[in-house]
Amino acid sequence: MQRILSISGLRGVIGDGLDPQFLVEFAMAIGTLAKGGAVVLSRDGRSTGEMVRHAVISGLIATGCKVLDAGIATTPTCGVLVRHHNAAAGLQITASHNPIQWNGLKPFSRDGAVLNAAQGEGLLRILNGKSFNLVGWEKLGSVEVLDNAAAPHIERVLSLVDVAAIRSRRFKVVLDCNHGSGGVATPQLLDALGCEVTILGGTPDGRFEHVPEPIAANLTELCEAVKQLAADVGFAQDPDADRLAIVDERGRYIGEELTLALCADFVLATRKGPFVVNGSTSRVTADVAAKHGCPFFRSHVGEANVVTKMNEVGAVFGGEGNGGVIDPQVGFVRDSFASMAYVLNGLALGAGLLTPPPSGRPSVGGSGGVGRPAPSATLSAWADSLPQYTIIKDKLECPRERVGAACAALRSAFGDATAQEGDGLRLDWPDRWVQVRASNTEPIIRVIAEAPSSDAAKTLCSRAIEIVKQAVQ
Repeated sequence: MQRILSISGLRGVIGDGLDPQFLVEFAMAIGTLAKGGAVVLSRDGRSTGEMVRHAVISGLIATGCKVLDAGIATTPTCGVLVRHHNAAAGLQITASHNPIQWNGLKPFSRDGAVLNAAQGEGLLRILNGKSFNLVGWEKLGSVEVLDNAAAPHIERVLSLVDVAAIRSRRFKVVLDCNHGSGGVATPQLLDALGCEVTILGGTPDGRFEHVPEPIAANLTELCEAVKQLAADVGFAQDPDADRLAIVDERGRYIGEELTLALCADFVLATRKGPFVVNGSTSRVTADVAAKHGCPFFRSHVGEANVVTKMNEVGAVFGGEGNGGVIDPQVGFVRDSFASMAYVLNGLALGAGLLTPPPSGRPSVGGSGGVGRPAPSATLSAWADSLPQYTIIKDKLECPRERVGAACAALRSAFGDATAQEGDGLRLDWPDRWVQVRASNTEPIIRVIAEAPSSDAAKTLCSRAIEIVKQAVQ
C-alpha cells in the first residue's frame, strides 16, 4: 500500500492506498477540526481529482461544514481564499509533483497557512481515533460554488507590484503549466501584467506532458520554446502551482533555487526585515539578505516549518529553494503567482542592475523608484549578478528507519565539518555544505550539496551518496 500520512497532509496512489473510504475519513477529520465551519475546497488538474473531490465533499458535509468549492485552482489560491472568506479551514486536493497515479489532500488552517505541528498532530489524533463529530440529517452541510475563484489571489498580488512599469515592457513569456491547475488563472494574471504569453500544457486535465517536477531535466521543451520565440522569460509551474522554476531569455534553466533569490533581491530592497529559508536552500539567499541588510534565518525543511519560523521572527519574506516563495502580504503559502510578478517587476525596474538613487528606495506598488532599465537589463544579466554557486540535489530509496544510520556514517566520514542535526544532518565547511534528510512526502532520502563550482558540488554529493548507500544496505 502506497500512502503517506503526516502532519503536512496525505498523499497516496489511487487504488493502492488512497481509496474513497479513507478520503471520507480524512475529510471528516478536517470538518471536525473546523468545528463544522466553512471549508474552502480546491484541486489541481489530476484526472482522479473528481473522485477525490466527491469523497471529500461527502465527509465535510457529514460534519456540518459549508463547502466553498473553488474547482480547479492553485494551492496558494486556496490559502488566500480561506482568509478572504474567513473560513475555518481549507483543503487542496493535490499530490504536488508526484507521478500521475498519486493524489492527496493538503489542509490549511483558518489563517490560510499549512497546519503547524500542533494543528497537524490534532488532526491526526482525530483521524486515527476516528473521533469524528458527525451531525444529524437536519444539520448537514452544504456546497457553494465560487465563481472566478482566483480573483482575490490575483488582486492581492497585483496590489504589491508596479503594474504600469511591468505593462510598459510588454514582456514575452512562455508559460509551462504542464496540464496542472496553473492553466486556469495564471494566464489571467500575466494578461493583467500586459504580457504576451505562449502557453504549454494549458489544459488542466492532469495529463502531464513531462515528469511534473520542474527541474532542468524535465523542462527541455520550455527552454527550446523560449529560444525559438525570443521570449524574455520562461516560467514552469508544478501541478498545483505553488512552485516556480525559471528559464532566462537565452533558454537557460536558471532553476528553482534562483526563483527565491531573485524575488528576495527585489522585495528586500524595498521591504526591510527578517528573511527565512529552510536548511536545504542555497546560500545565495543568505548573500542576498546581507546585501540588503536584512536578518537571515534558517528553519527545518518543510513549508510548515518555514512558516512557523517566519511567524517567530516576524519575517517579511521567506520560502524554500524548490521554487517556493512565501510572502505574508499574499499568504503564508508557497506562491508561483507572486514569484512571477516579482521577477517581472524586477526586470521592469532593472533590479540588481541599476543602483537605486540615494534619495530613496525603489517603490513597489507605485510609479517611482529606480526608473526604467537599460536595454541590457535581461534576466540572464540579473541572475548572473548574484553570487554564483552550484547546488546538486539527488535522492535514493531508503527506509525511514535507516536514515539515522546514514547520518551517523556521514558524520563519521566528514569529521572536519560543522554538523547540525535535527532535520536529518547538515554538514558545513567555509565554502560548501551537504545535507541528508528523509523526505516528508516520499519514501526516499534526499542528498543535497552546494559548492562554488559544479565539479566540487558533484564530487561532494556523489561521495555522500556512496556513504549513504553503504550505511543503509
